[in-house]
Amino acid sequence: MPVPWFLLSLALGRSPVVLSLERLVGSQDATHCSPGLSCHLWDSDILCLPGDIVPAPGPVLAPTHLQTELVLRCQKETDCDLCLRVAVHLAVHASLQAQVVLSFQAYPTARCVLLEVQVPAALVQFGQSVGSVVYDCFEAALGSEVRIWSYTQPRYEKELNHTQQLPALPWLNVSADGDNVHLVLNVSEEQHFGLSLYWNQVQGPPKPRWHKNLTGPQIITLNHTDLVPCLCIQVWPLEPDSVRTNICPFREDPRAHRNLWQAARLRLLTLQSWLLDAPCWLPAEAALCWRAPGGDPCQPLVPPLSWENVTVDKVLEFPLLKGHPNLCVQVNSSEKLQLQECLWADSLGPLKDDVLLLETRGPQDNRSLCALEPSGCTSLPSKASTRAARLGEYLLQDLQSGQCLQLWDDDLGALWACPMDKYIHKRWALVWLACLLFAAALSLILLLKKDHAKAAARGRAALLLYSADDSGFERLVGALASALCQLPLRVAVDLWSRRELSAQGPVAWFHAQRRQTLQEGGVVVLLFSPGAVALCSEWLQDGVSGPGAHGPHDAFRASLSCVLPDFLQGRAPGSYVGACFDRLLHPDAVPALFRTVPVFTLPSQLPDFLGALQQPRAPRSGRLLERAEQVSRALQPALDSYFHPPGTPAPGRGVGPGAGDGT
Repeated sequence: MPVPWFLLSLALGRSPVVLSLERLVGSQDATHCSPGLSCHLWDSDILCLPGDIVPAPGPVLAPTHLQTELVLRCQKETDCDLCLRVAVHLAVHASLQAQVVLSFQAYPTARCVLLEVQVPAALVQFGQSVGSVVYDCFEAALGSEVRIWSYTQPRYEKELNHTQQLPALPWLNVSADGDNVHLVLNVSEEQHFGLSLYWNQVQGPPKPRWHKNLTGPQIITLNHTDLVPCLCIQVWPLEPDSVRTNICPFREDPRAHRNLWQAARLRLLTLQSWLLDAPCWLPAEAALCWRAPGGDPCQPLVPPLSWENVTVDKVLEFPLLKGHPNLCVQVNSSEKLQLQECLWADSLGPLKDDVLLLETRGPQDNRSLCALEPSGCTSLPSKASTRAARLGEYLLQDLQSGQCLQLWDDDLGALWACPMDKYIHKRWALVWLACLLFAAALSLILLLKKDHAKAAARGRAALLLYSADDSGFERLVGALASALCQLPLRVAVDLWSRRELSAQGPVAWFHAQRRQTLQEGGVVVLLFSPGAVALCSEWLQDGVSGPGAHGPHDAFRASLSCVLPDFLQGRAPGSYVGACFDRLLHPDAVPALFRTVPVFTLPSQLPDFLGALQQPRAPRSGRLLERAEQVSRALQPALDSYFHPPGTPAPGRGVGPGAGDGT
């Protein structure tokens, strides 16, 4: 339907490239040629079937350039249609006559016309332009995008193509509001019109997306996620034979391009064939890559394979012999990775811990092998420190024995996937064994440390043996035992176990205490006094003690039956310590047998005495002198009371050989 001149003037006035348009009167299409050429337009349109390129039998007349021009086809002075004039420039590539096809496409219209062109022999110059043929004209809607193709029939060369965007009507515009897009249609309230959204396709018919009949001014809101570069809008009045206006406003929108790649998908059709599914045409290329478990980037297999150009919705093939879950397809656009999918993983399972071997073949049957790793392709065999290099000998054996899967093969090389499971299992078995051994050793060490820590926390056991010469000496022994308890020592002395001593008897009680102390790594302290020296001398001379010169609670007499064997058999060092008090007994008075272990005088040698009471492997504490001072202060009142009693001299002094003088 002709467009009112007022709307045409509004539209064309907004386009700075259109100043004035030629007017064609009448509704018939026509054609005319350059001087010297003859041309004829077929009466009706033809099917748009370009066919395949065929070899030229000789020189042919072929299109070399397309040129378009907007004109007006008017029925009345003010009722005109916008029309597209097409000029086809021709050159002789070999025949004097040709049938030239013009193919026109503007959604939803598609037309093809046939022009017969003949060139006089006098104008024929091989490879030179011989003129042009002009076709009037293809009607087009304001705001539409039109595509023109030109080729000969039969087709000897690749077709020419030309795309042109016609000016849009001012009452249709697009505005943005945050993430949303508004289509604003500023028409009268009584105007009925249709609105359609579609995906414009480079090849094939457009794909309709949405259609609705509306009335009056409208604002249509689109979500930004619906935008793609090929999303176009078509508007037309709901009248017979109305002209449809098309605009594609999102071709350069960055959001639309991001959405396009987010909507694109790769689909595996067969073992070797797949396609790229996307709303619009994409400039892209694809290649295979190998993805190993562990999160490393997929490594393109270029070379030996090559990048392939990708056409949307067109089946593509890779020359694979077998599929593998680690094989993936990478799609790049403008040298940027846009898509990556492991198409074979859905049917073949998750990624495998396989090594990909690349075989390169050279002249004279020379070939080399390398293993693809994140650091690169490691030659085999190799002395490198990578995993593939360490297992290179086994991988080569697996390849020769047919245990590797061949994925690709041609004259230049091959790809092999070799399983690593058995080596991983062996390695992990050794790792688990080492871990178990380490855990056992660690548990043993911790147990020993725990026992040591327990012992350290509880203190070392010390059994204090003495001869109860008199009550004053017993008080002195009690003071020493109490002072030692303030240190990390667990002191056992018969003074504090009268009830058990009476119930068990001295011999049984001593045997039990000695056994427990030595089993716990403790120490037995022999506290020598004149009475103790006398008892030891009796035992060494006669093997038995004299009749009951001592009270029933004297464990020292009973202990000698077990103490002497330890000394006679050399088991005493490390488990026994001797001690005596200054001014009461000189160390030389102790029988020689008992001097095979250290004998200390107290309190003058307290630091050394306390050091001997520590655990055998315990480090010498810096606090040893401080502890010796502590014990000395606790012991001093008892020593003063024993050696300087009020009144008469303390009983029992001067008994036995080597006794002090008490002064």
